[in-house]
Amino acid sequence: MALTGFCGCGNTEKYDVIVVGGDPEGISAAVTAARNGMKTLLVEDDEALGGLMTLGGLNFIDMCTGDDGTLLTRGTFLEFHDAVGGTAFDIPTAKNVFLQMAESEENLTLKLNAAFIEPVMKENIITGIVIEQDGKQITCKADSVIDATVDADVAAAAGAQYTYLGQDYGHTENVTGVTLVFEVSGVDWAAVSKYLNEDNNPNTGCTEKAAWGYNEESFAYIPQDSQTRLRGLNIALQENGNVLINGFIIFGVDPLDETSKTAGIERGKAELQHIIPYLQQNYIGFENAALVDTASQLYVRESRHILGEYQLTLDDVMENRWFDDTIAIGSYPVDVPPNARRLVGIIIGAPDRYGVPFRCLVPQNIDGMLVVGRSASYTSLAAGSARVIPLGMAEGDAAGVAAAYAKNNGMTFREISQNADAVTSIQQSLREQGAYLEQWEPIVMDVETHWAYEGVKTLRSLGLVYGGYANDYRLDEPMTIAEADNLLTGLAGDVLTDVWPYSEYVTVQDILDASMKLVTSVNETEGMTAREWLTKADILTEQLQPYFADDAKVPNRAEVIMLLANVRAYQISQMGFTVYNSDGTSYEAPAITK
Repeated sequence: MALTGFCGCGNTEKYDVIVVGGDPEGISAAVTAARNGMKTLLVEDDEALGGLMTLGGLNFIDMCTGDDGTLLTRGTFLEFHDAVGGTAFDIPTAKNVFLQMAESEENLTLKLNAAFIEPVMKENIITGIVIEQDGKQITCKADSVIDATVDADVAAAAGAQYTYLGQDYGHTENVTGVTLVFEVSGVDWAAVSKYLNEDNNPNTGCTEKAAWGYNEESFAYIPQDSQTRLRGLNIALQENGNVLINGFIIFGVDPLDETSKTAGIERGKAELQHIIPYLQQNYIGFENAALVDTASQLYVRESRHILGEYQLTLDDVMENRWFDDTIAIGSYPVDVPPNARRLVGIIIGAPDRYGVPFRCLVPQNIDGMLVVGRSASYTSLAAGSARVIPLGMAEGDAAGVAAAYAKNNGMTFREISQNADAVTSIQQSLREQGAYLEQWEPIVMDVETHWAYEGVKTLRSLGLVYGGYANDYRLDEPMTIAEADNLLTGLAGDVLTDVWPYSEYVTVQDILDASMKLVTSVNETEGMTAREWLTKADILTEQLQPYFADDAKVPNRAEVIMLLANVRAYQISQMGFTVYNSDGTSYEAPAITK
């Protein structure tokens, strides 16, 4: 429960800016605010800074570079990157670098082992926080608060609206798997390098410190715990000769439940007793591998998504959009990891670059606060790219500069988000302090000029069609039974068991029959054929009719995608559908009378 004023719970401290969360994004925000003259407090509830990159063992950085090789995230991220020696780094080194970054700023006060308890509110304005350190509660007041916690805990406690997990596109039950990074000794790095660099696979490789691959070997692993899975490995060599491995997925973990996360780690440790022997027997270079330890924190990719003044969408990402208030630039592929239902992760696409608007950091209904990192205002699928740490650190830089601008100019963050001159000033300050914010002409992907692109966007927004790293949606290839089943199941559950013949490819008649099942019941067909009913409902439109004229024809993916996009539009407009509120509740929208 948020406090509405001072509490009788101990000391009171006053700052210009409070940053909650000692993950890399919070460090960037605090360091930048301090460098811009703000008396800054950085609060972290653990014993060390770095969060996921240190305590979570994720020492293999997901870089944001454009197709031309331009590094898009600079500023404090680049300082860190260069200080630790590149894309893969040593964990103790990273801890020291983060600590040095914080302690070198005279305007910055760091409180470790300090737990956030609750926000201090004045109506809808956050004016500080209450923390607990060494058994004592302290009220810390400030002109602005930057929430850099991975789950936007401060914003949520303050009453900010948000969606949870994939709620915005109907995915709430099949939670994305979390990762337990584990440390292994005895790996022959030379053998790993030779294997991954000579396997004729463009998606695998090895450098002096980093390796990625073993996809087929990992997918072949049959776990003892069915709620776990191996995926392709990201491997980082440590200075002591051990390696840290990111590639072990655990399902069924609630990201906001500490008990569930603790249980997830224990389940992971149990499964690793079977994984290590499998690595020894099946992975070149791992013949003498031995488990050393696991990370103390899970790598959680998604939880809350704060609703800001603007919400970054998947189309923004995939269409390489620039915004006038861009304050950070991302490019990481849209990576949707496995979940309990879909055991193989997907890459929806790979943008060249896209902007994150300042408005994405400003919660809709709370003043005095910015939110940075993976819980900022993105849709769930857009977060598949925007969640990466380098982009969050660039947002942290922007939040630090904006906090100083707000105080020095007597403006709220919301006022700044609506003022072009203020945004331009912040952008210029960021450039002067090392950020890369060069505008571009968006690269138009081939798919954007295809006649079926509107259908692609509709089903892509549901995570049902994807182009992979090459952005190839294979629109002019024939539609297989398996692919059609995946699309239809994604729209409305398993409906095909009594429809599909035993065949590799779907036919026009098959897809028409199945499509009608998605939008009507038998007593509503009035004796009409699927073709007649879908035509009457304007699902089989005049544009599509020539493609579906022959019942025995195998339609191309483009044709099926467009038809099913029309099915989706009909479901929304005519049948009623689940609407998700920002607080996580839902209601059934009423069906429209026909």
